Amino acid sequence: MAFQKPSHTFTKIHLKALQTKSLYILFALSFTVFINTLSFAQELPKKQGTIPVEQERDSTSISLDSIAKQEVNITEIDSTKKDSIKQKGLLEGTVTYTATDYVSLSQKKKKIYLYNEAEVLYQDMEIKAGVIVIDYSKNLVYAGRLKDSTGYSQRPVFTQGENVIEPDSIIFNTESKKALVFNSRTEQQGFKVYSPITKKENDSVYFMKKGRFTTAEDEEDPEYQFVTTKMKLVPNKKVIVGPTYMEIYGVPTPIALPFAFFPMTKTQTSGLIVPSFGEDSNRGYNLQNGGYYFAISDYLDLAVLGDYYTNGSYGFSIESNYALRYKYSGNVSFRYENLLNEERGFPDFSQSTVYNLRWSHSQDSKANPNSRFSASVNLGSSTYFQESINQLNQSSFLNNTLASSVSYSKTFTGDPQVNLSLTATHSQNTNTGDINLTLPTVQASVGRIYPFAPKNGTKKGVIQNINFQLTTRGEYNIQTNDSIFGKSEMFDDAQIGMTHSIPVTTNFKVFDYFSVSANASLQENWTLKTISRYYDQASEEVITVNQNGFDRFLTYNVGASIGTTIYGMYDFENETKDAKIKAIRHVMRPSISYTISPAFDQYYETYDVIDADGTTTDQVEYSRFENSLYGAPGNTFSSSIGLSLSNNVEAKIRAKDSTQTESEKITLLNSFNFSTAYNIAADSLKWSPLRLTGGTQILNNKMSINFGMTLNPYALNSNNEVVNTFNINNGGSLFRLTSANASMSYTLSNDTFSGKRGANDDKKDTSAQESARSGGRTDDLFGRSENFANTRLSDQDNKGEEEEENNEFYNYKLPWSLRLAYTANYTNTQRQDQISSHSLMFSGDIDISPKWSVGASSGYDFVNDGFTYTQLRFERDLLSWRMNFSWIPFSDRSSWNFFIGIKSSLLKDLKYDKQKQSDQQL
Repeated sequence: MAFQKPSHTFTKIHLKALQTKSLYILFALSFTVFINTLSFAQELPKKQGTIPVEQERDSTSISLDSIAKQEVNITEIDSTKKDSIKQKGLLEGTVTYTATDYVSLSQKKKKIYLYNEAEVLYQDMEIKAGVIVIDYSKNLVYAGRLKDSTGYSQRPVFTQGENVIEPDSIIFNTESKKALVFNSRTEQQGFKVYSPITKKENDSVYFMKKGRFTTAEDEEDPEYQFVTTKMKLVPNKKVIVGPTYMEIYGVPTPIALPFAFFPMTKTQTSGLIVPSFGEDSNRGYNLQNGGYYFAISDYLDLAVLGDYYTNGSYGFSIESNYALRYKYSGNVSFRYENLLNEERGFPDFSQSTVYNLRWSHSQDSKANPNSRFSASVNLGSSTYFQESINQLNQSSFLNNTLASSVSYSKTFTGDPQVNLSLTATHSQNTNTGDINLTLPTVQASVGRIYPFAPKNGTKKGVIQNINFQLTTRGEYNIQTNDSIFGKSEMFDDAQIGMTHSIPVTTNFKVFDYFSVSANASLQENWTLKTISRYYDQASEEVITVNQNGFDRFLTYNVGASIGTTIYGMYDFENETKDAKIKAIRHVMRPSISYTISPAFDQYYETYDVIDADGTTTDQVEYSRFENSLYGAPGNTFSSSIGLSLSNNVEAKIRAKDSTQTESEKITLLNSFNFSTAYNIAADSLKWSPLRLTGGTQILNNKMSINFGMTLNPYALNSNNEVVNTFNINNGGSLFRLTSANASMSYTLSNDTFSGKRGANDDKKDTSAQESARSGGRTDDLFGRSENFANTRLSDQDNKGEEEEENNEFYNYKLPWSLRLAYTANYTNTQRQDQISSHSLMFSGDIDISPKWSVGASSGYDFVNDGFTYTQLRFERDLLSWRMNFSWIPFSDRSSWNFFIGIKSSLLKDLKYDKQKQSDQQL
């Protein structure tokens, strides 16, 4: 209560006339007398003694039912005076604050002032700024920048949990956890957002007004950004924006959206897949690879994609990936296309349907060490890769074979160990359409048994090393064609068979330098189909009759081999101490083998060929097992000696580094092998052709060279048939070259000798995996599998390469890579004397600037004098964008594909993608 100065009262009195009323005065006096009469001064009067009232208890009892209840005396009590729950203070936690220059406390204003590199910590909230003011009376925290002659510095950084905001200033309420942020900048998974005014509703909701967002590296001067009137941001979950338009370097564009939704969860989410637009000269305009992605769980997903062409063609595909850690992983995809060429009613109109099924499954080795299941399936129409125009199939349309295998194996531990496997295989020739299936192959084997081996110690001698093994194999084989695949007719010629074999081997040393191995094999084959053959004199043709029923035949053979290893060393240091080549080592491994295979004539029969006069003109021998699964046993006795010699040549050279004391070892010849055989029991052509094979690696093992040739010692007659006359005795050389082949592969890059990983290796790896799934090459020599709209093959957000410190005007390092493949085959079996195939293929990429990359895959066929399949690739890094162009300039698959889009996976659907096939008439 404040006192008023007397001067104020006197001043007011003399300016106003005094007025009194007797009635008012009389009433006031009466009221005062009445109060004084009933009031006491200072002390209360003492209580007089009272006579207690005698209480009488009423014996009458009154029963109350559940409805009638006694009245409860309810007395209102102020809950603020006493509460069972302890009242919270102004702050729920401890506030920790620091500053570099000073910390000032104003008890009068109930504020704390922090200046220069100020920091406040409260629960999960952290604020760093140039200036911070804490108003603990209102539970508010103010944070702002420092201002000096150069401008502003120390922008506030607001962190709460995993969310980080960098505004110009902020007002935060420590009680409600709400905040008002000015000129905020935040980033969520590469999604950078700026807003002049932001309202933080709680820990997980932000409302922004007139915001801008981008994924550009430079958020101060982004090459592109989206401007929106309002935005709702839920960190790590979603971003919802209102009317939005796009700016490129500050210039508005007509690209606008009424609203947009961007999921930002760290886990996979379901959503639409925007299709790619293209044009085909035969099928018209099209939309490709559009559909929906289903994030079923953390272990399984599903993508349903579709294509549509304006001439009525369509296609759809289903792709799914699955994985369970430490258990298994795999993927499965199915694609179907109904292709219409040209328009209906035109003479060149045609229709075809193609499909392809791919499945890959691998089991973790730690899941079950005793059993394993794996699958690699690639089957479908023989013309699928040739007719499909999907970009992913560009490098696979030259495939000649589709192969599949699904297998399960189980190992039963013990002594001996038993192995069981179940395998289904598929092999398809895309040129002929022939398909070979085994559904399935069952194989069981018992581990090697050493009946005479000692219980302890090593095995020595012939007897102790004797071992045998039991193997059983059964197959259900189907040979069919693509035209009837999946129909009941494909099972008409199915074959069933089983084979049992017992190989017995032993090995021992002779004279300490020679290794001797002896072996014998017993094999029995079972079949359910045999044939019977006879000559029909009326129709003058041989008739073959299929016979169903169980039948078997038994074969056996014995053999032995002896071999040794010979080392040779030539030391050049004995002649010259400073010789570059220190020494050359030559390793030879000669081997001689002998094999006896009896003639099983008991399984052969004959039929007579009779002419019209009833005269027998010929007697033909055949076996009833000819068309069985494992064929017929041999009917010719063979006693053959095999000769082989393998060579390996290495050299020690002086180290390039003068500080190294040890010499470097290089390989001159990995292998150089000779092999032939001599059949003692043969009546003619006893010598088999001499086969030479070899290989080496040069240029720091970057170039692989392999070669081979076949030399026949026998001559040809005038009909180009091999006769039992040595070629040297026929006026020729010692051997006649019948065939030869050579191949070379070379891989080189600017990082080859530095040991670094190439800049584009990750992208090539994903492309190579896609080609391998389709059965294509993985070295880009037939082109690269590319679908620019599919980030699985082309996403380069994280290249992982270090920036080179190059001159601003001159880039002295140009990343590049080169892959070469050379093949040549020579044929002269019947005096053709021609090169059957001769080609050089290459694929390379080079970064002509830090942002430009070009590549090409092509080759030249020297036999046909023409270029092979050619693909040209261009790529431009546009900072936050990427641009790709792929061009096949010629061939019947000539086409081009252009793509430009944002790199970030959050905005990858903002793109322009167009494909066009060239007009074949032009």
